[in-house]
Amino acid sequence: MDGSSLEYDSDTCTALQREEWEVLESIHPDCLSGDPLKGLIRLEVPVDLPDSTEVLVTNDRSIETGSSSTSQSPCPPRTLSLTTLPPILLDVCLPSTYPYTPPQIRAVHATYSWLSLNGPDLRELLAGKWEEGQGVLYIWVESIRSGEFLDDLGMRTTTKGRPIVRISHPTPALLYPSLEGYNSSTQAARFSQNSYECEVCMTSIKGARCVMLSCSHVFCRSCLEDFWGLCIREGDVGRVGCPDPECVKEHREATEEEVRRVVTEEEILRWKWLRMKRALEKDPTLVHCPMALCQTPVSRPQNVEDGSPWERLRTCPECGYSFCAYCKRTWHGPVANCPISATKAILQEYMALAEGSSQRKMMEARYGRSTLQRLVTEYEEERAFHEWLERCTGTPCPGCDLRVEKHSGCNHMTCIKCGQHYCYRCGERLDRWHPYKHFSTPGLRCFSKLFDFESIDNEWQPVEGFDVI
Repeated sequence: MDGSSLEYDSDTCTALQREEWEVLESIHPDCLSGDPLKGLIRLEVPVDLPDSTEVLVTNDRSIETGSSSTSQSPCPPRTLSLTTLPPILLDVCLPSTYPYTPPQIRAVHATYSWLSLNGPDLRELLAGKWEEGQGVLYIWVESIRSGEFLDDLGMRTTTKGRPIVRISHPTPALLYPSLEGYNSSTQAARFSQNSYECEVCMTSIKGARCVMLSCSHVFCRSCLEDFWGLCIREGDVGRVGCPDPECVKEHREATEEEVRRVVTEEEILRWKWLRMKRALEKDPTLVHCPMALCQTPVSRPQNVEDGSPWERLRTCPECGYSFCAYCKRTWHGPVANCPISATKAILQEYMALAEGSSQRKMMEARYGRSTLQRLVTEYEEERAFHEWLERCTGTPCPGCDLRVEKHSGCNHMTCIKCGQHYCYRCGERLDRWHPYKHFSTPGLRCFSKLFDFESIDNEWQPVEGFDVI
């Protein structure tokens, strides 16, 4: 110790060091290690960034000593959206006369080496913040934790009101997964430690027993298990999503990763099957493969113009069978018409003959009277069924041609198969956001016809003996 250090009272310095250390331990206990009284401490401080800060990692070509290659980087610059950066480690030596003499930073290291050693020196920047007689450790910790040092080193800029942190690294491809992995693990640790109020059961529960969806809404795991499990069992996969009212209005559905975190493997398989089934049912061009052992759904081929004869062609992706979507027979080309089935041709010929005629008796002897009568019965039932559809089910859905029967209620229909909004009276497609404009706009054919009212003749029926009372 030189002569100038003898001027400082050792007890006073020790007391100031201990006081500063206790304050740091109460605020940032996870950032400190070592013993200040022994003169050696370590600060391990993560860098907190504002919400969704963009981090741009570029290739540092300056480390290639003796090379003037102008070849492009094998990994182009990539932007990450992060909320925290890996911690910076400071090995600090505290002299016995601190804080009247400056502390010495022996080593600076950034976890995963994301902080470049080229350019401005963080060690010099932190050393310049010391003032005689004033503790500087808390200032160092806050400068790193808040990311203030990024501004001082010129690593953070603002573009269109959004902060961007630029990191120069020799191997960006190796740094990307490290930064993303640390950011995810830090967010998960913070989430599990905090308590959140479930919007379903209105109970405050630790984050370890909750699930945060991609829309940032938080629900307890048990509520989502009950709700999503019920929806999957009932086949209503459209409701397997965020239960928040705003997300329900937007029809936001959960991703596969979110569903896997909540329900069982059997429910996952059923959920995926129901989603595939729903997607296929919404396709109006869907035709099932006519092969009895296949029955795979086949959609219309891509890049085919509407009205083209090639739109009838279907090729099964499973068995490879090419067939016509109209007659379900082997593909007969775009020019040839669909052949009439032999059964239908025989039936039409039989029904055209007069009852009791010799030709009709000859056909009955050839094909069997009971067989022909059965075919006639099936034909009559099919025709009656189609007539009933035309008479009782109203206009079919303009999206998928599905017919429904309306018993009561308004004429605004929402197709359960394809989700199309349409008018039950005229079949016109309706705007899903303003469906009732079709019934409230003067001049339209369904104006003021949201409901169909039928007048009842002689609605008043007098009660016998009423006049005597």
